[in-house]
Amino acid sequence: MRIKRQLRYLPIIPARAGSVRLPGKNMRLLSGIPLIGHSINYAKENGFQNLVVTTNDNEVENYTLQEGINIVKRPDEIAGPHEPTITALQHVLGQLKEKYQAVILLQPTNPLRPKELLKEAIAQFEEGDYDSLMTVTRSDKKLGKIKDNTFVPYNYTMGQRSQDIEPLYYENGLLYIIKTEIIMAGKLLGDNNFPFIIDHPYAEIDIDTLADFKKAEAYLKIDF
Repeated sequence: MRIKRQLRYLPIIPARAGSVRLPGKNMRLLSGIPLIGHSINYAKENGFQNLVVTTNDNEVENYTLQEGINIVKRPDEIAGPHEPTITALQHVLGQLKEKYQAVILLQPTNPLRPKELLKEAIAQFEEGDYDSLMTVTRSDKKLGKIKDNTFVPYNYTMGQRSQDIEPLYYENGLLYIIKTEIIMAGKLLGDNNFPFIIDHPYAEIDIDTLADFKKAEAYLKIDF
């Protein structure tokens, strides 16, 4: 089923070179496909052919071009390990002649996404006329702080059952949708931002280390 879209969207996949904790991460094979390929394929499977990869990595660039995907070369000065994603998105939008009303941010480090997620997120984004949308997942962990070598509960009281604690949510990174005007104003998320709750094991996968990568390999073998 094709997504009925009221807005014009541009999926952007940022893939900078120089990962320290997992060298060559974006081109590491996950189930026989480079990590970045999973996000490319996800956009294609959802009917997007006009996606863009922004990178300063020659291997990523060559692979992306072979896949028939547009490249915007990311200058090294905005590709450092501490550079925020917003500058890469602004750079892409500034290089294109075409105008888009919203960006779909797909990070290569989140290669596993529920099949219907993007369609459902777009429908929610348009129905609420939000500035942005982010995916979040509930955490049932009992969290606390350590003060003076003492553990101090943060979101519960000692002895409280996990199912009774006040819910907290974490930013899982599966996808973001942001109006281009918000991005060009220098913000990744707008004031009218919708937290789209995802209850799926794939939300646990965010690849920064070899252990994360091994976990993703294991999850691909499970029929969730």
